[in-house]
Amino acid sequence: MTIQPIASQPIAPQSVTPQPVSGAGATAAASAVRTPVQSMDANVFMTLLVAQMKNQNPSAPMDTNQMMSQTIQLSMMEKTTEMTANNKEAFSLQMRSAAAQLIGHTVDYTLADGTTGTGLAGSVSYAGAVPTVKVGDLSVPLDSITGLTAPAAS
Repeated sequence: MTIQPIASQPIAPQSVTPQPVSGAGATAAASAVRTPVQSMDANVFMTLLVAQMKNQNPSAPMDTNQMMSQTIQLSMMEKTTEMTANNKEAFSLQMRSAAAQLIGHTVDYTLADGTTGTGLAGSVSYAGAVPTVKVGDLSVPLDSITGLTAPAAS
């Protein structure tokens, strides 16, 4: 039995004309568009490493030192990301604690528009990214507080 090679068939180019999408499918097609990622994370790094390993030349495989170096870089990036998240959380907790300690004290403040004032800190709100201190009827952001006077000893 003789095996005959398959003759390659030339593929004729075909033109494709884009058609406008309308109706109910338009929303699905519009939402299917992927937004590009602006930063590299562990998933992107790992995808690149796996693609590199899959597509390497079998007769000249990737150097193990390079692979270890890239794996270590991935680990360092993950730990740095974790440390950044922990630092943000710690800073947020420090701001909340500092704001809470202002209650009952007389505070001086300067708002973004240049308005200055003094008043007794009555309460604190943690609703926004920066805690706000209620001074009279005014909510003053913690980062606008410029001075602090301890309450009088009783």
